[in-house]
Amino acid sequence: MCNEAARRIALGQLRDDWSETGIPLVFPEGAPNMAPLDSFRITDPTVIVRAHDEGAALVTRRWSWPGAGGRPVYNFRSDGRDLVQGRCLIPVDAFFEFTTPADPTRKRKDKWSFRLRDHSWFCIAGLWRSNPAVGEAFTMLTCPPGPDIAPYHSRQVVVLGREHWADWLDPAVPSAELCRPLPEGSLIVEPLS
Repeated sequence: MCNEAARRIALGQLRDDWSETGIPLVFPEGAPNMAPLDSFRITDPTVIVRAHDEGAALVTRRWSWPGAGGRPVYNFRSDGRDLVQGRCLIPVDAFFEFTTPADPTRKRKDKWSFRLRDHSWFCIAGLWRSNPAVGEAFTMLTCPPGPDIAPYHSRQVVVLGREHWADWLDPAVPSAELCRPLPEGSLIVEPLS
């Protein structure tokens, strides 16, 4: 499961690209600090976009909330669920998966980067909620793997292209229509280690 991603998008670029949706982007907590992140992991804060009375809000929240037994809920299966409440988008320019090394003498897993072929950044579908232990936090949604991910992992995060951002924030659009793998060739896959 995805437990690491990168977000090196500048606030101005995010704002300009978001304008294509036609939905106003507001900053109810002030403009966030969007220093480039080559890596953010479970429990780290990063920006999310969620529905707001004035359009969509860009806020900073923690990735994961405590689940059963204290284990972090950082990925959540979308399969067969009607996800209406708490939808959010997680802007990233890459996410990472890890595989058992081909060389059995190596102890570290191989790290793979996945980027969208058509755009420099994209959004992962997520859910946010309030949790008494950590406040508001988000999780990334997963679905069965598409052909670009299947050789590396048995699940994948739900990657949404720009044409689906507004749909994801609209609870009237069924989540099952959007929580599906991308077609073959949509992602650029590169080894990092």
